[in-house]
Amino acid sequence: MTTTTFDRPLLGINLRIVAGLLAAGMFVSVKALETSVPLGEVVFFRSFFAIIPLVIFLWIRREFPQGLATKRPFGHLMRSGLGALALFTSFAGVARLNLAEVILMAQLSPMLMAIGAVVFLSERLNPWRIVGLGVGFAGVLVMVWPELNADLDGVRLLGFGFALCSAVLSAFAMVMVRNLNKTESPGAIAFYFVIASMIGALFTLPWGWIMPDGATLALLISAGLFGGFSHIALTLSFRYAEASRLAPFEYIALLWPLLADLFLFRVGLSSTFLIAAPLILAGAAFAALERKPRAPVAKLAS
Repeated sequence: MTTTTFDRPLLGINLRIVAGLLAAGMFVSVKALETSVPLGEVVFFRSFFAIIPLVIFLWIRREFPQGLATKRPFGHLMRSGLGALALFTSFAGVARLNLAEVILMAQLSPMLMAIGAVVFLSERLNPWRIVGLGVGFAGVLVMVWPELNADLDGVRLLGFGFALCSAVLSAFAMVMVRNLNKTESPGAIAFYFVIASMIGALFTLPWGWIMPDGATLALLISAGLFGGFSHIALTLSFRYAEASRLAPFEYIALLWPLLADLFLFRVGLSSTFLIAAPLILAGAAFAALERKPRAPVAKLAS
């Protein structure tokens, strides 16, 4: 038996770029809400309306509902739990920081993911990944240091903490995605993630939700739709390309929230951001460097 699903790197790269653009639409929708909607409610709506594109995706592939069958429930539980926590912490960071700052912090994920892929997936380790991790965290230190030495802004400092936690959780979640993709449907991986996020969000209901007006509801729904399509593209990208190969294309996702900050939210760029961005992006690029791939083996099956 042969398979071609793991040998289409160009398709995987294109899917990763599209996923970043769609994710930017989700983050713009969430940022536009500011703090008018409780965090748990935002996560619930994002997850609930993400089910619509996921079901369409499975139906087009003729995998609904049979595509939801799984042989690895514990793997899905681990991946979905990590992803749900990453979503909560990411949205908490968005409420306290500029979009570009949150997404820049998220660029730590490919560095951590490259290391995680070595530990958990037995992918190749090289010195570039270690250098990339060091350079990337130097960029984080540059961005956070003024918050520690100037008049302490607890809100922004907490936002950086949430963003860092989200990057770590996302890295481990994506390593799990790469592992699950060997046997599981991409649609099932995404579906169980949104279900876990929705259930987790419901636990926040006792802390109080609001009744959204028309404009707020539109933003909540758009966050879900953008997030659902983005997650499909992201999950598929890891089916067609190695985690380490996709890593350098993670930082392209920074362009879209940067433009949103400048032209939608009218937020300028700080000097620390301009210094930190090249360091973190260079770290992502270093972490992704590897030797040229060997020529494919002609023998496919015996």
